[in-house]
Amino acid sequence: MMAVTTATFAAAQAGDPAALALLLRQLQPDARRYARYQCHRGSAIEDVVQEALIIIYRRVGNVRDAGALAGWVFKVIARLCMLPALALMRGTEELSLHDEGKYFAHIPQDELRIDLVRALESLPLDYREVILLRDMEQLTITEIAERLKLTRPAVKSRIHRARAVVREYLRPAGAGSAGASS
Repeated sequence: MMAVTTATFAAAQAGDPAALALLLRQLQPDARRYARYQCHRGSAIEDVVQEALIIIYRRVGNVRDAGALAGWVFKVIARLCMLPALALMRGTEELSLHDEGKYFAHIPQDELRIDLVRALESLPLDYREVILLRDMEQLTITEIAERLKLTRPAVKSRIHRARAVVREYLRPAGAGSAGASS
């Protein structure tokens, strides 16, 4: 990995725009190399690099020290490269959500907002808490786990269950668990 000086890293973490821009320029070639190694589709590499640089820009303050930066960047890119595979694995769920999307497209947004607030209010506190932290505050699984003093698997499980409950609450009347059939 290109040598990032401790001074540049510290200044970037402190919010210095020039140091942050320098850090991102220094990390970009390595990010591209990591993405070529991790991603299987050539067309996704530039998208992954750009998304990784955005994450680095937003979260560089969470990295312990300059020595941990390379490993963290590699981990960010590896996760970004896995997103298409995860979407494919969730494909069956997305098919049923497609029909639900058609249903929701015809409902006024104000009604949907009210229904969503009611759905969130209907959740048990531990489910509501993780959903709000993840989807509203956009915290990572690790950040949520640290804040709530839970394990990462426990947080993931609660998010999954909470989203299932909200989805069920918002599901159109007469739609089965496999989605509405036409």
